[in-house]
Amino acid sequence: MSGGPDVLTLMGVKGGPAIRPGSHMPTSNLLQMGGQTVLIDAGLGCTQGICKAGIPLTGVDCIVITHLHSDHYLELGPFFHTAWTAGLTRPIRVVGPKGLQAYWDGFLASMSFDIDLRQEDEGRCPLASLAQIEELTDAAFRIGAIDVQPLRNIHPPITDSFALRFDHDGTRIVISGDTAYMNTMAAFAAGADILVHEAMLPAGVEALVAKMTNGDHRLRAHILRSHTSAEDVGRIARDAQVKQLALTHMVPDGDPAFTQQDWVDAVRIHYDGELHIGIDGMRLLP
Repeated sequence: MSGGPDVLTLMGVKGGPAIRPGSHMPTSNLLQMGGQTVLIDAGLGCTQGICKAGIPLTGVDCIVITHLHSDHYLELGPFFHTAWTAGLTRPIRVVGPKGLQAYWDGFLASMSFDIDLRQEDEGRCPLASLAQIEELTDAAFRIGAIDVQPLRNIHPPITDSFALRFDHDGTRIVISGDTAYMNTMAAFAAGADILVHEAMLPAGVEALVAKMTNGDHRLRAHILRSHTSAEDVGRIARDAQVKQLALTHMVPDGDPAFTQQDWVDAVRIHYDGELHIGIDGMRLLP
């Protein structure tokens, strides 16, 4: 459990699973709130990101996975294995969409030689029971003293995909998850101290798809129908009257043809409040 002031660390702000020289890492966030340390999504690099944030891997209290695209849960198994070798002996609650248990079972099967060996040869506790997985649905739940409200968002073809609202002691932090524009997001995020919302630049999507070597027109169609333009993110932040807006899961990422100013210009069409263009490791205080 964490102490001190509430803080949200954006550990990975890149949209999509691929990484290249000069890119950020895929999606993960670390929320320290109400005495709890919560990992929100577990994209590639999240384990190192937690350590860079100054939190021991054994200090995570809960993990929430917003949906089952690889850039949001690829490193969940490796996180647990690494935390286990770093001394984790207590279970960590994991809340995620239906199907996450199958991932965990498959990870354990794929690593069974090493896991069995370390349990027998090094005296480690059983790994399998350290992830206590429960299904994420539309229903509200609590993490310690934090009230968590999921909102099913729009991320076709996946239907079990969620935005998350965290409330504690008058502080509200909202994570959009991956979603197309939805006018209900403003009401969901109303008055948030921090709204972390995914964003794309449509012109950047065209540039990204033009460079792809192992995708076709379906990738372009998916991105455009399943994500939110930076301009529309600004519209949501304005309508919700959020105190701070942070962009994450940005598409494109690492393309020098699209600069921070392009993101700012798109958001500022509608929103003139405090704005953060996300970078890996950025710390936000509500």
